[in-house]
Amino acid sequence: MKIPEEGKLLRIFIGEQDKWQGLPLYEAIVNLARKELLAGATVIKGCMGFGCKSHMHTAKILRLSEDLPMIVEIVDSEEKIMAFMPHLDEMVSEGLVTLEKVSVIMYRAAKPM
Repeated sequence: MKIPEEGKLLRIFIGEQDKWQGLPLYEAIVNLARKELLAGATVIKGCMGFGCKSHMHTAKILRLSEDLPMIVEIVDSEEKIMAFMPHLDEMVSEGLVTLEKVSVIMYRAAKPM
């Protein structure tokens, strides 16, 4: 699979407890991105953060949160990312979705032995 040198980075900020059809939302997004043949997706778990409600979520020992911030990042061509956006509109009921231009320097898998 080839990604153009000028691609798009889709970043989805959600909560660990957010769900979609019984699955964690971040997992549902990654599964759908794979099904839609996007180049790849990564989920990053945050240790602290807040959103539009200004409610603090933290992993500090004295304030264990069960809803830590999660970020899903997907890089691909603008066309494929834009085709994926309607799915997110349906799936993400609370969160933040950003899109930015990226320069793809390298995208390759190890050669089979």
